[in-house]
Amino acid sequence: MTDTALTPGIQSERLKDDDYARNFADLHPKLDPHEALVAADRCYFCHDAPCITACPTDIDIPLFIRQIATGTPEAAARTILSQNIMGGMCARVCPTETLCEEVCVREVAEGKPVLIGQLQRFATDTLMDAGTHPFTRAAPTGKRVAVVGAGPAGLSCAHRLAMLGSDVTLYDARAKPGGLNEYGIATYKAVDDFAQREVDWLLKIGGITVETGKSLGADLTLDTLRTSYDAVFLGIGLGGVNALGLEGEDKDGLIDAVDFIADLRQASDVARVPVGRDVVVIGGGMTAVDAAVQAKLLGALNVSLVYRRGRDRMNASEFEQDLAASKGVRIITNASPRAIIGNGAVREIEFEYTDDTLAPTGQTFRLPADQVFKAIGQTLQGNDLPELDGRKIAVSQTGRTSLDGVWAGGDCAAGGDDLTVTAVAEGRDAALDIHATLTAPAPGAAR
Repeated sequence: MTDTALTPGIQSERLKDDDYARNFADLHPKLDPHEALVAADRCYFCHDAPCITACPTDIDIPLFIRQIATGTPEAAARTILSQNIMGGMCARVCPTETLCEEVCVREVAEGKPVLIGQLQRFATDTLMDAGTHPFTRAAPTGKRVAVVGAGPAGLSCAHRLAMLGSDVTLYDARAKPGGLNEYGIATYKAVDDFAQREVDWLLKIGGITVETGKSLGADLTLDTLRTSYDAVFLGIGLGGVNALGLEGEDKDGLIDAVDFIADLRQASDVARVPVGRDVVVIGGGMTAVDAAVQAKLLGALNVSLVYRRGRDRMNASEFEQDLAASKGVRIITNASPRAIIGNGAVREIEFEYTDDTLAPTGQTFRLPADQVFKAIGQTLQGNDLPELDGRKIAVSQTGRTSLDGVWAGGDCAAGGDDLTVTAVAEGRDAALDIHATLTAPAPGAAR
């Protein structure tokens, strides 16, 4: 965590215990059975439903809502999980307002969509709370697959491969599996240790061995994995954080937003996570909003989120932007950082306004800051990786890389939109292609 000895404005326990409990409570509590039936009754069960097309994992949304409406939420959960094995977490963190719910016929006609995300949570939570796993393993194929990275893409890939009969070893650099679900999202989006509970539930399929504390490059080499396993899937995410490129970036009080969020996620008591009095977050995505909102919830007096483009260009959804504003976060757009001011520790950040082309206007302003979070994107880390497309691993539609026997998906792979649900879909699709490749008859073999 932040070194508070050199930054006196940063401190923990700014609020009363009741304030923390209220601030970090579940953002969208689970619907009760009656609420779920009422919400499900609003669905038109459209033929060729646009919500299915808008879902990156192609869940049959009208079907699972009909199953809820007819009193069979466990069947609804199976419909969801057959396409998206991490449907429980996706129901909590997916920007449904810009995916399935945005194209809902009720949204188009009335401005109020069916509560697809909350209904998905109701179904998956009902099944998970029962302690059952709806899938069983196929007959063993005798194939061994290494999955590197236990985030959404890796977990999805590992589960599907195990279900199809492969033996999977799942490696992750962190102490716990889960990836960004465990370390990278706002605490109030997944309370009660849900990320780990979902991982534990997912592993009930069997056939998956988890090895933590092992990263590609430091502990594992791609060449060794390719030699030792029949196939390799890379779901390594983006481990590096982009730099501001300003002098003084190493000053105390200026840290990566992802580290701040991880500290909160792993804290046994959020009250003990230190936060500044005046906090500035630089960035415009979900990570920036999560950091800004949680800084405010921890008791920061002034929190400003500053983004270099217009509000309509922010990667954070309109819902997330409105959530930030409702919690007292000030959103400033069309401004880029120009200087970090302070003697040893940050005291101010100077910004310059930009126009729509990001060209500087010459107008500057300063914000007081004893804590600054960088949330300006992450970068791929690692050597001897497959061929890159820009700054990510080049992949085909099914996740094949330039190296034989190596697939990739999730945030580390080119072409995605850095959403949990997309990572799950990419891991699933890669697993299907891996299975088809490993079990295909040899050329010339009798059929």
